[in-house]
Amino acid sequence: MIIKSYELAKIDLKTKHYFLLYGVNEGHKKQIINEKFKKFYSQNTYVYEESEVLDNQENFFNNILTKSFFENEKLIIINRVSDKIKDIIEELIVKDVEDLVVVLNSSVLEKKSKIRSLFEKNKNTICIPFYEDNNQTLSTIIGNFFKVNKIPISQQAINLIVQRSRGDRQNLNNEMEKIKSFIKNKNKINIEDLLKLTNLAENYSVSELIDCCLSKNKKRTISILNENNYSLDDCILIIRTFLIKSKKLLKLCSEYKNNKDIESVISLAKPPIFWKDKEITKQQIKIWSYNKIEDLIYKISDIELLIKKNNYNSINILSDFIIEQATTTNN
Repeated sequence: MIIKSYELAKIDLKTKHYFLLYGVNEGHKKQIINEKFKKFYSQNTYVYEESEVLDNQENFFNNILTKSFFENEKLIIINRVSDKIKDIIEELIVKDVEDLVVVLNSSVLEKKSKIRSLFEKNKNTICIPFYEDNNQTLSTIIGNFFKVNKIPISQQAINLIVQRSRGDRQNLNNEMEKIKSFIKNKNKINIEDLLKLTNLAENYSVSELIDCCLSKNKKRTISILNENNYSLDDCILIIRTFLIKSKKLLKLCSEYKNNKDIESVISLAKPPIFWKDKEITKQQIKIWSYNKIEDLIYKISDIELLIKKNNYNSINILSDFIIEQATTTNN
């Protein structure tokens, strides 16, 4: 069953247990997930990546089907889903598991998508598309925020906040939280205050994501992916950063292969390695052999081509690849 995001308030969530949220508006999806789902299942919420579910199906089903004495309903959130997970979701629907709510979060899904078709045609499942917010929508949200807080605001100030949020509702919500803290016990805010308070919105550092991946820190890698709102445009930036860092690591691994003195390799590196990056770089050198990192560079190039050919699914492709590299051992 297809509904609009604003119609979710009319749905009795106790009668529906399977929801597919798809589209480019990550901020709006995150807002709905937090306000309509996580808020009511704070103690029993489990968040997965699709690749985690596919790679460990037995553990996934055990977690869902096993109910402790202290648990009521469970909320299962699966991020970056694709058609690959359709059979698993169908099996859950057939099993009709009690006290279970499943929320699938996906980027753009084409009309021919199997998982989208399943949720659109089944009367017991909810399918909600999320489109980009335009400036008018964001301006309305900002105007209502200041109206509720009884703070006068100029159109120029509203336009500034819209610009700083880069058209993303999650970025906008982050800016609103900072402004809310600032205006506490105040009755006005001006352009100068807003310029100091707000930032040109940025995601988690792409560099940190790649460093965690190369260090085989799976938990942190997944955490950054889950808490981020990467856009389709970000994919190329991420893959290029991955390639650059891998090539630097290849050079370091080559030098380490020759002299086996990791401290010397780090201290003599050119360009110099910044002090705060030295420890994680040492970890990466110890984890990756010259041949393994060379193979990775070829894989990164292949993934870049795949992403360019499949723009609609680029975020899923890249996320799966990054998690795979963070997970697999180099033995």
